[in-house]
Amino acid sequence: MFDMGEERPAKISDEVYEAELFRLQSELVKLQRWTQATGARVVVIFEGRDAAGKGGAIKRITEYLSPRVVRIAALPAPTEREKGQWYFQRYVAHLPAAGEIVLFDRSWYNRAGVERVMGFCTPAEYARFMRQTPLFEQMLIDDGILLRKYWFSVSDAEQLRRFRSRLKDPVRQWKLSPMDLESIARWEDYSRAKDEMMVHTDTPASPWFVVESDVKKHARLNMISHLLSSIPYTDTPRDKITLPKRLPQSNGYVRPPRDLSTYVPDHVAELTGDPERRD
Repeated sequence: MFDMGEERPAKISDEVYEAELFRLQSELVKLQRWTQATGARVVVIFEGRDAAGKGGAIKRITEYLSPRVVRIAALPAPTEREKGQWYFQRYVAHLPAAGEIVLFDRSWYNRAGVERVMGFCTPAEYARFMRQTPLFEQMLIDDGILLRKYWFSVSDAEQLRRFRSRLKDPVRQWKLSPMDLESIARWEDYSRAKDEMMVHTDTPASPWFVVESDVKKHARLNMISHLLSSIPYTDTPRDKITLPKRLPQSNGYVRPPRDLSTYVPDHVAELTGDPERRD
């Protein structure tokens, strides 16, 4: 993270950002097609502090991808039944089958972060998690899953700025949860928890990749570029697509009268002052 006296790198221009983002998104489409063709299984974990930019990165990754192939797993708080399961059990249910990619918007690492800091797990449960996680992830890797873990790192000043921005934004206020607000006061506690998590789970087989995210656009491009570079996908050939000719109209077809259907009100006409309705 940047020091207080250190100048940040110049922000990328919107024009360059949009062009590079679209290029990377085009490559993500190739990755999706390769995953389907080869039966690969990909898991990408997004972790980091609240307002670090995880959701924005996930949104850009999935923008042009099929939700039938690329799924987002954002699990709610565990139910009473799930609390009585093996800790990893509910996450296992969301792992990909052949030809699928799963993006975990937060993951089993909740136990190393919010549960640890807020006291939602016991010291014994936490210690067990730290022992089991490298073994659990090694099992996933041994079974052929391509696992990538990203930690989005945001400074305390930038996080606070983003929280204040959300507070004033009626369409993003829902992003401010009680846990988000608590994280402001417990900044150092979360820092210690993250450091300890890294010591135990940043392994050669399953390393953490840190994404500097004070500048969101930079973080998105850096993260997506790295993800693509880390997977040996190829541009899988696809069948040539030819649009069929429209069949001749069948004799006698007459479209039913418009007044037999219920249309949504023409709200746009009210905005533009044009009452004309188009079919």
